[in-house]
Order: sequence, then C-alpha cells, then structure tokens
Amino acid sequence: MTEPLTEPFDALRTQLLDAAAAFADGPAAVPGLLAGMVEDVDRALREELEIFPVCHHSPASALAMVRRLRAKQPKVVYLELCEDLRPLLDELRNCRLPVAVQAFASEIDGFPAEWAPLSVVAPITEASAEYQAIAYALDTPGVELVLVDRSTDHVYQWEPRPSDGGGLDDGGGDAGGHGLPADARKVSGRPGETTAGRAGAGGTEEEAATDEAALHGDAVGIEIGDLRPRFAELEEHLLHHGKVRHWSEWWDQYVEQPLAGADHATYRQVMVLIGSLFRRLRPDRPDDGDLARNEDRERYMWTRMREHLAASGADPADCLYVCGAFHAASRVEQFGLGAEVTEFEITPRTGTRWQYGMIPSSHSAIEAQFGLASGTVSIAAATWAKALKRGGLRPFQLEGQKGARKRAKAKAAPAPAAAEPVTDRLSGFLSSPPALDGLDEAELLGWCVDIVRLARRNGYLASTADAIAVFETSILLAGMRGRARPTPYDFQDAAITCIEKDAVPGRRDVRRLCEILLGGDRVGEVGYDALPPLARDVLDRLAPLGLDLERRTIQRALLDLDARPELVPCSDLLWVLRRLLPDDAVRPIMGSRRLGERSIQESWDLAIGRNQRSIVELGYEGVTIEQVLERRLRRMVWAPKATAAQALEAVEDSILYLGGRRFTEELGARAVELLSAERTVDEAPEVLRRIRRLLTHYRATEPELPEWCRSFVTTGYAHYCTLLPTAFVDEETGVRQVAAMLGFLFGMESLALSLGCDHAQLEIAVQQSHPESPAKVALLWAAKTQLGLMTMADLRSRCDELLGNPLVVPTFPQYMSGFVQALEPAPTLAPFMVEVLSKAFARLPDHVLLPWLPKLITTLRDDARELVPVLVREAGRTFPAALPAVDTWTPPWSTRPAAPTQPAPESGPVTTLLRAHPSTCDAITTLLGMNGDWQEDVQASGGTAGDPAVAALLNTHPATAEALATILAAH
Repeated sequence: MTEPLTEPFDALRTQLLDAAAAFADGPAAVPGLLAGMVEDVDRALREELEIFPVCHHSPASALAMVRRLRAKQPKVVYLELCEDLRPLLDELRNCRLPVAVQAFASEIDGFPAEWAPLSVVAPITEASAEYQAIAYALDTPGVELVLVDRSTDHVYQWEPRPSDGGGLDDGGGDAGGHGLPADARKVSGRPGETTAGRAGAGGTEEEAATDEAALHGDAVGIEIGDLRPRFAELEEHLLHHGKVRHWSEWWDQYVEQPLAGADHATYRQVMVLIGSLFRRLRPDRPDDGDLARNEDRERYMWTRMREHLAASGADPADCLYVCGAFHAASRVEQFGLGAEVTEFEITPRTGTRWQYGMIPSSHSAIEAQFGLASGTVSIAAATWAKALKRGGLRPFQLEGQKGARKRAKAKAAPAPAAAEPVTDRLSGFLSSPPALDGLDEAELLGWCVDIVRLARRNGYLASTADAIAVFETSILLAGMRGRARPTPYDFQDAAITCIEKDAVPGRRDVRRLCEILLGGDRVGEVGYDALPPLARDVLDRLAPLGLDLERRTIQRALLDLDARPELVPCSDLLWVLRRLLPDDAVRPIMGSRRLGERSIQESWDLAIGRNQRSIVELGYEGVTIEQVLERRLRRMVWAPKATAAQALEAVEDSILYLGGRRFTEELGARAVELLSAERTVDEAPEVLRRIRRLLTHYRATEPELPEWCRSFVTTGYAHYCTLLPTAFVDEETGVRQVAAMLGFLFGMESLALSLGCDHAQLEIAVQQSHPESPAKVALLWAAKTQLGLMTMADLRSRCDELLGNPLVVPTFPQYMSGFVQALEPAPTLAPFMVEVLSKAFARLPDHVLLPWLPKLITTLRDDARELVPVLVREAGRTFPAALPAVDTWTPPWSTRPAAPTQPAPESGPVTTLLRAHPSTCDAITTLLGMNGDWQEDVQASGGTAGDPAVAALLNTHPATAEALATILAAH
C-alpha cells in the first residue's frame, strides 16, 4: 500500500531506534511506536495531494495556513467540515465572528425519538486555519472550496445506539472523558445550567458569562483538528513534567510558541508527528468505537476527494487538503490518491429534514463545547493578533466582513511556489532547544499596570506596589517553569497571588479580570442578511419600537397602546415571543395578557440580541412566529402523552396569541377526545380551573358557547360521574383531585342539565361512593349535604360526635382537611367550616392541635389558595370586629335552638276530620303501597300524623287548618 521508505527520514529513524534500544525496558514496543510515527510522517508528506494538518483554534496553524496559501495559491481547497454546510459559508461575511454554522432538525426520521431535536454546530473564529482557508477560497476568483467530511445526518447515523433506547453517548467514551468522536463534542453550556431565566435586568456578570458559554445550547460540536491525548496517563505525565496546570497551557508552551514562526515544511512534519503520536498512543480496546468512527470519516473524505477530482479534472498539485493532524496520520487502506483499495460505501441519508443557519458563538462557548480551559480561546486570539503584528503578515478576510478591521488591499499575488522536495526537518527541530523569546518588559509592564487599574475599578485595594509584585512574580513563575518569557498563564497566576489575596470584593475575581484584560470573551453576531426569514420578520415587525434589537444589552421598551395604536401589533408579537423564547429574552415589566384583559400601557425588557440563537432556531420551524406557535400547539395536543389539561392550555394560548376560531375549535375538539380517554383524574384541578376560565370568557364575549365547550361539559359530567366512586376509594387519588371532580360536577351541573345530562347520574355516583380515609369521608358528607341527601343538622351532629369520641379525636384534623377541600364543590359550607374550625380549636387537645396547625396552613396554601378569602370573609362576618367585644361575644352556633322536643300536641280539627272520614287516607295509603295502619301511627304520635315540627306549627297557628276543615265539612 505504501512505497518503501527512502532517504529523507532514514537518519531520524535510525537515531530514534538507537535511543529506544538504549533506554527502553520492553522488547519492541517503543521501537515499533517510534518507527511507526516516522512512517506516518513520511507517508503523509509523500502524498500527491498536499495534506495540511491543523489544530482547532490554533494561532500557529492559522499563521502557517496564511503563509502556505499565499505561497501555493491552490485552485481547490478540500476542507474537513460537514459537506452539507457548504452553502452557509457564503453568509460568514454578514456576521461578526465568532459564529457557529448550525444544522438543526426538530422532526426526525430514522433516529430514536429520544434524540430529538438534533443539532450540530461548527464554531468558526478569525484566529483559525479553517477561517483563513474559507476566506481565501471565497474571495479568490477561480478557487473552489469543497467540504469533504460526512454530512450532519451521518454524524448521528454513526453514533452508537444503546439497547435501552437512551440518548447520545456523551461521556465515558475514552480515557480523556470524551464520548463522541474526536472532533465532535456534545455539551449543554456548563454543567447543570440552562439558558432560560438566568440573566435578567439585574443579572450578575457570572450569569451573563454563563449565558455566553451556553450559546451553542445542547448541540454536537464539530471542530477541525482535535489534538489531545486519548491516554489519561500520557496527558498527566506531560502536564506534570511540563509544570503546567492544564492541557491548553501545555499546548501553548510546547507546540504553539515553537511553531509560530516555523517554516512550512517543519510545521507540517511536527504536526503530523504529534497526530501520529496521539493516534498510536491510546488505550488498546477492541470495542474502540471512537477510532472506528474516525477511520470511517477518513475513508469518507478520501472517497469524496477522489470523486471530485474525477468529476472536475483538477490537478492534485493545485489542490490542498486541510484536515486535523489526527487524520493526516491516517493508516486506513483508502488513504492517498494512489491507494490500492478505493471502495467505501457511503450510506444514504435518513428522511430527517435538516435546517441550516448561523448562530452567534463566543470564546467561552467554544471552550465549554470542547473542554478547553477558561480563557484559552481569548488568549489564542490575543496571540494571533500579536503574531500578525510582529511578523507583518496580512491574513485573509472576507470582503465586507462585519466587525472586522479594514485592511489594506492585497497586492498582486506572486507566482505560486514550486513544490519543494521532502527533506528531514524533524531531526533539527527535535534535537535543538526551542529559541526562547526574550523578556518583553514593555508588554509585561503594560499588563501589570492595566490589571491594577482594572482591579481598583472592581473594588480591590490594589496599588503600584501590587503592580510591581505582579511583575516580579510573573518573571519568577516563568523561571520556575522553565521559560524565559512569562506567558499569559504565568501573569494570571501572579495577579491572583498578589492582588486577590483572601476575598473577592465585587462580582469579578482576578482570574476574570485577567481574561478581560487579555482580550475578554468576544461574542459573535449573525448579521441581518444571514438570519432566517422568521428572524428578519421579527426584527422588521418590531422596528416601530425604535430600538436596536441586535445589540446584546437589555433594552427597555415603553408602549402606550391608547396613544399609539400602531404599537398594538408590536405588543401582540412580544407576547408571542414571550411564549416561545427563554424567560430572559422578552420580559414584561408592566402589563399582562389574560382572558378578558387588555393592557393600556406596557413596559418590556428586551434582550433579543443576547438570545439570537433561540430566534434563529425558531426560524427552522416556520416562516412566521405565529406559524411556529401554531405548530407547537398542535404538536403538544397530539403528542402520545397529551392530557386534557394541556389541550385546554393550548386552547387558551390560541385565543390569547393567535385568535383563529377554526384552530381554537380544533384544539377544543381534541381536548374533548383526551378527556373522554383519560382513566385517571390526576389533572382534574387543572382541568376545572381552565374550563371555568374559558367558559367565563366565552359567556362574556360570545352570544353562545362554542360546540366544543358544550361537548366538553357534557362529556366531563358523564366522565367524572363514572370515575367518582373509584376515585373515592383509590388510595393513589388525592383529596384535591376528588374535590376538583365534585367542583366540576356541581359547578357545571346547571349547564350540563340544560345540555341533556341527567341529575340522577350524579346522585347515584355519590351514593355508590364508600371512602375509608377520613378526608374523603368528610368530602363525601359535604357532597351529600350539597345534594340534599344529608341535612346540615345531621352533618353538624356527626362532627360533634367525632369531637366527642376520644378514639377519633387524633384523626379529626384529617376530616378538617377534607372539609377544607369541600369548599371547592360546596362554597356554601363556608359558615359551617368556620364553625367546625372554631370548635376544633376549642376542643382538640394540644398534642393533636399543635402538630396539625402547620399542616392545615400548608393545605390551605397549596390546595385551596383561592378559597382562603372565602373563609376569611365568613370569619369576618362571624367574629366581632372590635377586640373589646370578644370578651362578651357568644358563638352563634352555641345559641342555636336544638331540635324540637316539646310534648306531643293535642289533637286538632284536621285529625278529627281525618278520623271522621278515613276513606280518603285509606285510598292514598293503598295507592302508595302502605299497610293502611295510619290511624295507629297518628294515635302513637299523640294524635298528629307526619313531622312533629309540622304538627307543632299547626297547633301554634290553627286558623289555617280550621278554615280548611270548615270548607271540607261544608262539602
């Protein structure tokens, strides 16, 4: 597959093998490793198609790329980036870097449903080799840019799918802690944090920094050239002997700085050597899916390049292949244009519909995405700018790049350099110590003075003495770490040591101040022309507000809707954005939108520029913001786990934000279907609350109720009557849920009966209920009282019996909890509740009453919050209003007359008449199926039939009965 190795690296190979034989303890492992690394370098450099190895966000790679592009002037640039992202790269000129190219899919086909939504981002910064290659190819006439890496669909196709149906494997895939392939990382900002609701008008800088770190959201990141050991012991060894804290600092000191000024040949050989080292020195696992996926990517890229060369007829000598150093040292059989094996089957894409766009990125977002130390990308950007100034290089920049410095026009390009023969540059580079930069006192002094000034502005008691201490400590730390020139990391450690001491007086610590000093966290911006149609539509419709909504600051919008009716559409749009965007993006300060309400004036805090990514992702779902909301509401009510309460919420949102009658009726009909299909009553309180509000709205605004409302009431009445007996005895159904069912049945009964329901259905359901828990028993008593199946006297006597029974007294608070919940279906029981609570406070012993009081308060707060005012008003009517009157106050229930117990009244004219003419009563008793011994019943009751209270009334006022007897006697 490869040619026999010849003279260029023979000397280096011999030298390394001799060193391995002299120092290695094992047999052939080390010699084989070193010889293999040299072979990888030789094979990559001998390839007909020039391979340019890079490391992601590396200033050294970007500088080498600029030099090579100006020298070679290739006509075709092959770039390791997802091939379907190519159309987006032309929009980079409309953006302020850093930004991320994104592919997004919310409706997936061919992937597990748990993975949705799918998102892939590829962040791009100016100080990166890939941007230099893109800018050169797009602005140079006659140059073609070809992306050759697998598509975003294949990124997810090649992900392992756990047998338990879990999500993406985003951890534990290798010793370095990266589960996705090298160059792909899945992250959601910083651990344990989300973008919603973190930074408001008074949010701290740390919260804003967290927002910037989460700009990529929950996306898979694609980077070009990830160079980090996959062998934990190797990384630990390098950090320990390099006297550095983290990998980014090691890379900057031992790779970036030595290669910043290296020639092209040396740069290529060193980068391929490092890629080969990290590729070979990794844990040997038979199930290493990460390595297998990377090898498939390499086969994919070489296949695409062969296809393009065959189709275009381009000369390989005029092409440049830009890829990660890890892939430059590839050993797959398809490597190279002259490979003997060229077959590789590329699977078709799934049916997933991908959407593409640009989203803002930031240095902290890139660091969080790819596991870099805080401040790494900012320091790299500062190093890039300094290297350009020192070396006099003119980088490539897209014409009209937003936010970029204007650069002098390019001079006439020199003739392309002829291909140089492969020579050994590694031997000299590895055998000679790196050239140490001298101490740049002016630069270090500037840092020290500026950090002291910045610290004083942020509350630190720093002085000139601290600046001197930082200066000397930086030099001391650099000397201890084996370098003549202090790096930004040395300066940062010195500043923390000398200035921060033991406390942070403000919101920013010294580490954050150093990051700000050395470049800060630059945040990108997607230009108007690069936004999707929805985002541009939002900005256009909010233009009457007169605000620059693309700024990342929080802006206050004041809307006087009466004085300026033209702002009403802006208000409507803001409320829809409030519904769809994170909480801190659009926040109302004054004004509200509820059913039956209309704001006269509104005040808003708008942070649309800070949440540009969220608006861009909305653009993937529709053309207008109303279309996105309609699709989401429809998706919510038709989800497999949708409930009737969610459907009613969707109906309410449709009325508030969309206003379309047809769509609202469609959602309402779906709510009826969901209600009839439910077998539990867990969301009965929410259903009751929402349907009450909707009925009130329709009664106030419409001449008649919509058909779906009438159907919902009748269906709910029958449905809850059916489930009521089961809910009373089911231990998993709470008292709150049963009370809500009864509230629906009693509150909607008049409407349900007018629509054809049967009252007997409710009575039967209540009579068939036989609960056992005290709270539900009390709830059942209240329901029977409301239906007339139990009198208030019976209910009062039962409560008195409970208070008088020492065996039941400990459970009486549970009965009270049931009565509290009963205020929902039977609010007329409020006076009785006040009476029973007063009796409970008076009679319950302290060991029962005191532990119950907190539970009573929490019950009222959590389950009957809206009923507390009813109890308070009733208590205000019952108890005296003035404190002196309390001493002489007598509870009204203690003076209520007991049931009549006076002696049997004497016989009156009615009974005399009935005894004289018994045939009528005999006929009635026969008709009613009675035994006809009514005369004995009258005699036993003292001569009066029927209710003793009625007899007492007739005896007290006999005139009516005597008049009736006179009339009957006359006939």
